[in-house]
Amino acid sequence: MQDGHDVSELAALDLNLLVVLDALLAERHVTRAAARVGMTQPACSHALGRLRRALGDPLLVRGARGAMLLTPRAEALGPGLRAALQGLATALRGEAQFDPATARRRFRIAAGDYAELVLLPPLLSILAREAPGIDVWMVPLSLTREGVVAQLASGAADVAIGPPRGSWPDGLHMRALFEERFRCVLRRGHPAARGRLSLDRYCGLSHLLVTPRGTPGSFVDDALAALGRSRRVAAAVPHFLVAPHVIAATDLVATLGARIVDATAAPLGLSVLPPPIELASFSFSLIWHRRTQNDQAHRWLRDQVVKAAS
Repeated sequence: MQDGHDVSELAALDLNLLVVLDALLAERHVTRAAARVGMTQPACSHALGRLRRALGDPLLVRGARGAMLLTPRAEALGPGLRAALQGLATALRGEAQFDPATARRRFRIAAGDYAELVLLPPLLSILAREAPGIDVWMVPLSLTREGVVAQLASGAADVAIGPPRGSWPDGLHMRALFEERFRCVLRRGHPAARGRLSLDRYCGLSHLLVTPRGTPGSFVDDALAALGRSRRVAAAVPHFLVAPHVIAATDLVATLGARIVDATAAPLGLSVLPPPIELASFSFSLIWHRRTQNDQAHRWLRDQVVKAAS
């Protein structure tokens, strides 16, 4: 095939000579060309000799008063050689210039419904204003650390948003996005919503637990156990956004993150009270794979997610 023949010809040629040739064609002077590519004048003259033999053409010849003139073959080589070297330089940099204002592409973000509620509205607002051709598809966040690693390593997700989950293996990067505090919510008119919610009253209520993995236990249960107390979890759901609607229609109490409460309490008519126990805050982080660490478009995406979180 012709393409294979062309490649074999390139394999027989020292490609460094093409950089020297580009300098010679531009400068039309061996000494200046040598300075341009950072080599000595004798080395540049030697390279010119090799080029003449490889291409079967003198390329540069002496004219009047010692000036160097390009042969027709050299003149024909010039534009294509310059374009090829520029293309090679771009390829070796590993990325094309990314302009969010004109780019058209899709990013996939792995997250749960909590992060979707908190981050997606401000993120989409930023994209509509600054990058109207960028699409964002949310995909379910794996419930295991190994699963998150696989999502990012395979490209099924460009970034993931979720709790830090301890230390991540080598190859993943993480950046904190926001911290969250807890609030208690009950339906409006619930007897326990009047006055202060004491620890005794809190433990005596029936609770709704949000457990994405479907397993018992939580920050609240750990804090109660440390005080020698416990609570009855009368119902459990895997999705945070379902919880406020369940609370609005029942006599259960839920202890939820403040941002979920802020977004749903007023529309659903919920009463909001501080927890009767000290609960540590929890955080969400942005996680990505090292294979996208230096990619211009991915760096831009991560910056926009951070901006949305702020």
